Amino acid sequence: MTAIAGRLAARAESLVAIPSESRHEEAILTEIRRDLPSLFEIADDRDSVVLALPERRPRAPLVLLAGHVDTVPIARSAPGRREGETVHGRGASDMKSGLAVMGELADALGSGDLQSDLDVGLLFFGREELPFAESALDPVFDRRPEIAEAALAIVLEPTANRLELGCLGNLNATVVFDGEAAHAARPWLGRNAIHAAIAALAPVSDLPVRDVQVDGMIYREVASVTTIQGGVATNVVPDRATAHVNFRYAPTHTPAEAERRLRELLGHPRATVEIVGNAPPGPVPTGNPLVERLQAAGDLAVGPKQAWTPVAEFGQIGVDAVNFGPGDPQYAHRDDEQVEVAALVRSYEILRAFLEGARGG
Repeated sequence: MTAIAGRLAARAESLVAIPSESRHEEAILTEIRRDLPSLFEIADDRDSVVLALPERRPRAPLVLLAGHVDTVPIARSAPGRREGETVHGRGASDMKSGLAVMGELADALGSGDLQSDLDVGLLFFGREELPFAESALDPVFDRRPEIAEAALAIVLEPTANRLELGCLGNLNATVVFDGEAAHAARPWLGRNAIHAAIAALAPVSDLPVRDVQVDGMIYREVASVTTIQGGVATNVVPDRATAHVNFRYAPTHTPAEAERRLRELLGHPRATVEIVGNAPPGPVPTGNPLVERLQAAGDLAVGPKQAWTPVAEFGQIGVDAVNFGPGDPQYAHRDDEQVEVAALVRSYEILRAFLEGARGG
């Protein structure tokens, strides 16, 4: 194992070993804060956020490396450990592997081993795995308006070292169906709320996947009924049923347009639709020379992000943002979550080449 591989593996293993479920991020932020090189000044350190910025140079574009420090619950995932060329444990893929790469690049910049024509800032934040309304990013954007000066934000989400642009919007709704209770032997005396739910949700279950092309990339719009509850006993016509519907929509639509579409799908006289979350899609950055520079630095495959990520929040303040990180999305949130050390090394080398202005082959 090379020296850089060993350092990245050790850093990732150390970060995975720190529990950091959403709303419980202080321990990992303390470790990250402690390890920051003196090159970086902490510009914001509150509400589950650490923003570290260098002393700005005239005419040097600001690039932000951004990563969330929280994870989904540990559940049945194995304790963090390294086995050979693989780091296992909660957050290994999503996205403590990305945090490890950020930390190693910060050290190289701080020691002078890495020189760049770009000013590099670091943004670590929590609560990403929670509903959009609990975001830690929007508040820090309000507190630190200079973030909007960034020429590019690179969010080190798990992409298996592919460059993924934009992201889907994420709309969540609770649908309540009202009926009237009756004995199951005389159902005509009541109104079956579950039957109403079946009728109203049929258009969602029958909805085909819709492919939307943006700049040559295909985003797939999908709607799913993810939970349904109802009934009080086997011999009672239910007077109430509740379902949760999730709608993922392409960057070509606004949140308001997506909400109208979902309400049209769920139009039923006995259905009450409550929007409980609507995270906007991430715009696809076009014509940004830094995005082209990053792609060239690793000769990267470029594609769409078929999920929601914080690139959408950067887009809301006018900052171009992309997804690029070492974690493999297929392992995110799984009990066998893991990352290969080789993937850590590749991310580091590509981002280092990008910062140095080098081109890959």
